[in-house]
Amino acid sequence: MQIQVHSDNHIQGSARLADWVSATVTDKFDRYGDDLTRVVVHLADDNAHKSGATDKRCHIEARPKGQAPLSVTHKAESLEFALDGALEKLSHALDHHMGKLRAKRAAAQREENIGISHADHLLEEDFLENQMARSA
Repeated sequence: MQIQVHSDNHIQGSARLADWVSATVTDKFDRYGDDLTRVVVHLADDNAHKSGATDKRCHIEARPKGQAPLSVTHKAESLEFALDGALEKLSHALDHHMGKLRAKRAAAQREENIGISHADHLLEEDFLENQMARSA
């Protein structure tokens, strides 16, 4: 899983910030390491140098393998709270998305198994009919 961190002009994008964000994202989504190709984090200060309750914004886009990207946004009073809120939202979105994929795969597997057992049953009937025809 590749992690990219971007910030706007009002947030100093340092290596320390990128390392902190990357470590936080990795800790939160380590279990999806094989399912995600990339996670892109955008940090922004919406009101520039003014402070406020929803001044900082964190937008995260996760790209599951072979699927459409999932995107969430969270606004808060600090970058830490904005990142934590966005990670929590993305965690719920990924759990829901991956759960739906697992359910579809399980249903397809069950249908395939039913189809195979039905085909085996038909082959067995044909075999028994041929055996009876030869015996008679």
